[in-house]
Amino acid sequence: MAGHRCLCYEPPELSKNLQTVLYLHDLAENESLKQASFQCQFDRHGLRLLAPNTGPAWWSNRVCPEFDAHQTAETYLLDQVLPWLSRHWGCEPGQLALLGIGMGGQGALRMAYKHPNRFPVVAAIRPAIDFQIRMEEGDPILARMYRDVEDARQDTATLHIHPLNWPRQQWFCCDPADLRWYDSVDRLRMKLYSLGIPFESDLQTGGAETSANRMHHPETAPEATTDQWDYIERMATPAIDFLVAALERERLRVV
Repeated sequence: MAGHRCLCYEPPELSKNLQTVLYLHDLAENESLKQASFQCQFDRHGLRLLAPNTGPAWWSNRVCPEFDAHQTAETYLLDQVLPWLSRHWGCEPGQLALLGIGMGGQGALRMAYKHPNRFPVVAAIRPAIDFQIRMEEGDPILARMYRDVEDARQDTATLHIHPLNWPRQQWFCCDPADLRWYDSVDRLRMKLYSLGIPFESDLQTGGAETSANRMHHPETAPEATTDQWDYIERMATPAIDFLVAALERERLRVV
């Protein structure tokens, strides 16, 4: 699509309301979708899937040459992907849900906070909210996209929340043993709560890391351990169950 690869999946039987999931990938790209639990859920609910591949662009509105020398990942979604979904699948905002993991999780939340009318339904698994952490660790790609760590922090999902305009249906989760990302996800929860913005979350379900992994310091922990992949697969069912219920609420919503 517009010169970039996208993963497309249509289940054997489509939902009667032709609902679609737009998936934003992690740094491991679409590896999560290869886990059986995700495809089972897409098939169970009749959900179509579109998963654009933007490389390590962090789904931001900054140019990342590894993705595209001219357009950002955000403008690609808005100007290319959404029109394609409308033309080819007849998919409009009330039929579309955002789902993201890790890098894609923070991207999904940030997109929904910046464009809540286009993305009223969003779910994020283990979202990498405070991604400026990676810049502090010397990530060369982020260093080319942002002037400095503070510039990156100002572009995090939490700082894009508008107190009067937000996605009507949002859900996110993170394992409390996830040393790298849990604190920033919990801060997001507290900010939403303090602003009175409705949301659903699961920050209690654990078991994603072994005792040995818990000994890792955040700055040296791998992006996703084997146990964290197990956590991601475990949370596939509640995440997609939320999206299906939220899409139904949007369908029945009286404007």
